Amino acid sequence: MKVVVIGGSGLIGSKLVDRLGAQGHEAVPASPKTGVNTLTGEGVAEALAGADVVVDVSNSPSFEDTAVLEFFETSTRNLLAAATDAGVGHYVALSVVGSDRLPDSGYLRAKVAQEKLITASGIPYSLVHATQFFEFVQGIIDAATDGDTVHLAPVLIQPMAADDVAAAVAEVVVGAPTNAVVEVGGPEQFRLDELGRSVLAAQQDPRSVVADPGARYFGATLGERSLVPADGARIAGTRLDDWRRRASRGK
Repeated sequence: MKVVVIGGSGLIGSKLVDRLGAQGHEAVPASPKTGVNTLTGEGVAEALAGADVVVDVSNSPSFEDTAVLEFFETSTRNLLAAATDAGVGHYVALSVVGSDRLPDSGYLRAKVAQEKLITASGIPYSLVHATQFFEFVQGIIDAATDGDTVHLAPVLIQPMAADDVAAAVAEVVVGAPTNAVVEVGGPEQFRLDELGRSVLAAQQDPRSVVADPGARYFGATLGERSLVPADGARIAGTRLDDWRRRASRGK
């Protein structure tokens, strides 16, 4: 199949391109680096010509509420129009577990808006909702830092490795459209504050973590299970300790 990967130069996109290419598919990375700009529409029609599947794993350059909403709505409209013209048979997008449960987050509101456009488009689709990546836990900690203190809500989180995210998306890409959400998560659940302490300790970072039930998570107040998938989700195999060992070998 010809699979066009929007955001194919990023963390998940590059892994997805490599994985699909190794399976014998024509995996085409599409991003501003390759002359494809989904906001302006530049290069989009040319990239999608002859595509069987389009996969959107792109991300907004800004997480500011207005900017991120404009990015996902504009880029998705441009992609859907081009996909319709090209006769694409399967539109796959990567989103976030809990996106529909956290309306106070501007970023997640934008992801929900993206998904609504896809589901209303008439193109057969699959939406992959992944839990947070191990690679992004540092960003969660940094966003929750005030001075030398990190305020994290003591709620459940079930993170997964970026490699496993790419594998899950690849599996959906080569299958039939689900016209539904497919949830994927890691094999272990942690309390978010405990995970933060573990990450900081492993890095010998002197910041302290406070378990704060009212702590905001990118603008949203979290419930006990806001960040974990529902029963029946696909569960990845890489545990946190496994990922740490692999990451340390890669340095």
